[in-house]
Amino acid sequence: MTPLLARLHHPDTAAAFAAQASGLPATTLVSVTLPLPAQAQDWLNRLPAEGPWWYHARPARGEYLLGIGHACHWTSSGPQRLTALDHAFAGVRRHWPGSELARVFCGFAFAADSADSPFPNAVLAIPALLLRHEAGRSHAVLTAPAGALPATLRDLDVAHARHQATQLDGILSPVDSTLADQAWLARVGAALRDIDANRLAKVVLARRRQLRCTQRLPAAAVLNRLVAQQADSVVYGHGRGSLAFVGATPERLVRLHGQQASADALAGTAWPGSQSLDDGKNRHEQSLVVDAVMAALAAHGTKPPRQAATCARSAGRLSHLRNKISVHVRPGCSLFDLIASLHPTPAVGGWPTADARDWLKRHGEVRTAWYSGGFGWLDSAGNGDIAVALRSALIDGDRIELQAGAGIVAGSQALTELAETEAKFGTLLDALLDRDADTRATGTEN
Repeated sequence: MTPLLARLHHPDTAAAFAAQASGLPATTLVSVTLPLPAQAQDWLNRLPAEGPWWYHARPARGEYLLGIGHACHWTSSGPQRLTALDHAFAGVRRHWPGSELARVFCGFAFAADSADSPFPNAVLAIPALLLRHEAGRSHAVLTAPAGALPATLRDLDVAHARHQATQLDGILSPVDSTLADQAWLARVGAALRDIDANRLAKVVLARRRQLRCTQRLPAAAVLNRLVAQQADSVVYGHGRGSLAFVGATPERLVRLHGQQASADALAGTAWPGSQSLDDGKNRHEQSLVVDAVMAALAAHGTKPPRQAATCARSAGRLSHLRNKISVHVRPGCSLFDLIASLHPTPAVGGWPTADARDWLKRHGEVRTAWYSGGFGWLDSAGNGDIAVALRSALIDGDRIELQAGAGIVAGSQALTELAETEAKFGTLLDALLDRDADTRATGTEN
């Protein structure tokens, strides 16, 4: 038995849990926090080969979360999906002893009515075991219904019996995308015609790229490389068995702490060999996002939002324009209220929002899993931090699907937009192919 499992099964843990659960209904959630050795942990060596898991890391800040198993989870879809999750969670967190250090994971798709997805449209999950390292301290948080601790521990024993590999040994090969690329370029042309006709100002078109691996691809190996290569991003993932959705995103959708909310307005993209971030297209895209985020936050604020100066945001080989926007929200405003007002921003949908969403639906836009939706966490006080799920890969056994998007506005050039998506694919391709290792070996950069 590993030291962690020994701690979970120790009589003192059972006694602490029983003290918290005393007098409670058997279905009420109870949490017990166990201090762990104070050393930096990314926890990826404990990612289970089977069973549900969640991962969220900000490597540059030394913050790592790994959730294993489900003590409780909710799924929803449709126009009221976020409201349904908000109400479900509000009912639980009012009576949840020991939950101060617990975290609740959240993921949701771009469109509320997406179908044929390998994951629920929107999900909120409280892990049975949370491993967390923040502010130089490590903890394990064990959560179970008051009457189900033995069953929860048995499930965690199974999850800990076999971990995913943190190294990728298979050989990757691309699936031919010629026809798909031609279809995408045609959609860019259709978008430009409608923009020229003033039917909309911007629309974001997603593009997919598929690869195959000679073996089952462990998500832990991809996350391990993303942590090393994308330290300034949010590295995220969720999976079960051979299926996983992973990525590294530079964009925060919204953070709520108490009554202070903040969001990123992030748009415009530059990469080695591209046009400058300061060119007219990038500035125009950024202005659309800033205006939309300011308006969304203003609807919940006690005072007008505050906008920080525009700066460059690096994300690996890419860079973006970013404005941080913050506001003091009115009492009663929840994180889900803010998500519903902000998502989708013009950075991932288009502008005007309703026109862009309608255009995408009519033109058969497909976004797999939670790409360009949201991924993040909440705590039992209702605080939380949700990122836009960009630079993602859907892993299904030996198959990998990458997704990236480009904002189409007046003056966009189809081949330049195609090149932008290729540059964005590079975030995951660098991890899958370990390109940074190649750079270190040769001492050069491409």
